Amino acid sequence: MNIVQDEIKTKASKVLGVGIIGCGLIGQKRAAALGPGGHLVACADVDFSRSEQLAHRFGAQALSNWQELLAIPQIDLVIISTLHDSLAEITLAAIAAGKHVLVEKPAARSAEEILPVIAAAKNQNIKVHVGFNHRYHRSLQKAKKIVDSGVLGELMFVRARYGHGARLGYDKEWRSDPKLSGGGELIDQGPHLIDLSRWFLGDFSGVQGFAHTYYWNMPVDDNGFMLLKTPKQQVAFLHASCTEWKNLFSMEIYGKEGKLDLSGLGGSYGLEKLTYYKMLPQMGPPETISWEYPMADDSWAKEMAEFYDDIHRDREPAAGLNDAYQSLKIIDQIYKDSGYDHSA
Repeated sequence: MNIVQDEIKTKASKVLGVGIIGCGLIGQKRAAALGPGGHLVACADVDFSRSEQLAHRFGAQALSNWQELLAIPQIDLVIISTLHDSLAEITLAAIAAGKHVLVEKPAARSAEEILPVIAAAKNQNIKVHVGFNHRYHRSLQKAKKIVDSGVLGELMFVRARYGHGARLGYDKEWRSDPKLSGGGELIDQGPHLIDLSRWFLGDFSGVQGFAHTYYWNMPVDDNGFMLLKTPKQQVAFLHASCTEWKNLFSMEIYGKEGKLDLSGLGGSYGLEKLTYYKMLPQMGPPETISWEYPMADDSWAKEMAEFYDDIHRDREPAAGLNDAYQSLKIIDQIYKDSGYDHSA
C-alpha cells in the first residue's frame, strides 16, 4: 500500500466510541478535545452530578460506576482522568475489557504499581497512551523539530522549572494525601519535566534529587529538585514547585551550537513563546529568532488525534507506559532518598 492509499485508509477509519472515567477539569478538557475521530458514548464519576453535567453537554450516557462503563460494547477507547490512586487499577480493568486507554500522567503512584499494567497491555495487544500533553504544545513541537534538525549541535543539558502558587486550603485537598496522590509536587508537575527532558535527551542513568515540604502543612513535598544524567553525561536540571506564587513554565535546551528558550503555556502561565539563539562563528551576541503562540492551546486535540491514528495503524503510542514507568522510577528514588514513605 502506498502512502496516499494509507492516508485514505486512515481518514476512512471508523469514528471511535469513547468513554471518560473521571469528569473533573481534565475529563472535561478531554471531552472537549475529542475531535472528529471520536465521540463520547458514556462518562462515569463517583460524583454523579459531574458525570451527568458532562454527559448532558455531549449527548452521552451518565454513570457513577466505572465498571458499568467498561462493559459498554460501543466503547473502543477509555480516557481515565481520576485521582492517582485509581489510575493503574482502572487502566488494568480497561485492558482486560479489551479497551484502548488514554490514562493521565503519572499513570500510577509508583513504578511498581504500573508494572502489571505494562504486562497486561503487551499481552492483550492494547494501545495505552499516557497523557503527557505538554509534548503537543506548539512551542514544544517546534522545539523538537529544531533539535532533531541538528542545528543546535550535540545537546549538553536542559534546565527547566515548572510551578504554581496553589490556593487557600491546598494542603487539605486530595493531592496532599499520599495514599491518594502517591506524593506531592514531584509526582504532580514533576512527570512533565522528566518526560520532556527524556524526550530531548534520552534515558537517564544517574538520578540525584531532593524533595521537601517548605511551606504547606501536609505530609507530601511542595518542592522537588532533580539532577538527572544520561550515559553521555548530558544533564537535566529540573525544579517542580507549588510555592512559585506566580504560575511558571520555563525550559532551556542547550546545544554546542545554540540554545532554545521556551516559556509559558498560555493562560495563567503566560504567553507561550520559543526563542532560538544561534551561536555565530565569532561568538558574541547570537542570532535570535522568536515564535509566539497567543492562540488557544490545541495540545489536547493534537494528542487525541495522534492516539486515534496509533489505534487505526496498530502503532505504539509515542508517549506510552514505559515513559510513565521511567518517570516514576526517578520519582520513587528521589522520594526514598529524601525520606518520604509514600507506599500505599
